[in-house]
Amino acid sequence: MERKRAKTDEEAVELEGLDPNLIMSMERLQEAQDELDQANEAANEKVLEIEQTYMEKRRPIYERRNEVIQKIPQFWLTAFLSHPHLRDLLTDEDCKAFKFLKSLSVEDLGDIKSGYKITFEFGPNPYFEDSKLSKVFKYVEDASTAELGNAPHWKDGMDLTKSKKPETKEKKRPRKTNSFFNWFSDPVDADLIVGLMQDEIAEIIKEDLWVNPLTYFNNENGSDSDGDDDNDDDDEDICETDEEDDDDENEDDE
Repeated sequence: MERKRAKTDEEAVELEGLDPNLIMSMERLQEAQDELDQANEAANEKVLEIEQTYMEKRRPIYERRNEVIQKIPQFWLTAFLSHPHLRDLLTDEDCKAFKFLKSLSVEDLGDIKSGYKITFEFGPNPYFEDSKLSKVFKYVEDASTAELGNAPHWKDGMDLTKSKKPETKEKKRPRKTNSFFNWFSDPVDADLIVGLMQDEIAEIIKEDLWVNPLTYFNNENGSDSDGDDDNDDDDEDICETDEEDDDDENEDDE
């Protein structure tokens, strides 16, 4: 146990005139609190050791789960759209790109105290060249801070973070959009992530979606419990299908 800190002159003056029994009780209370702090710190270290051990045991199970998920069409897109906090982050165009999402993984950096990396793996698609998009978050003083992510290398004319409509007639510069793919950039423009900070999105993915995506794929938490028909209609319109787009184009041609 650490040696007790000597009282300063100011503290000595403040203690003058106080009941000696009260002073002794306060000192004993401080000693007890110091011991509790040390015990809690030791307990936290043990918890981290146990978590590290089971993290390694869970890894092959996650890999096996991922193999099964890849056999289910649009699994991660469905899970995203059923999640109450993530569903609003995808634009209609994002949904089309997410149909090519094969797997999502969360990996701790060395140990669980350092941080983690979230990786999205895509199959060949008409939007970007990358097969993997990732973002790293490192813990600094008990808080997570975003590190450099790898923004997509967009194919010509397919950048979902840029509007296809020019900002003004004078400036032919494309406007930014609220695309989820802005999240992979560094730094992220706060205005482009609706309602959530980038580390909040990461925590939701890490602690909720990735832990049990089947819950959301089955729409257990994404559905409205009150059975409101209007809300059900809204759910169907979250992500337009390619067939709907084709119908719109045919109507325009007519």
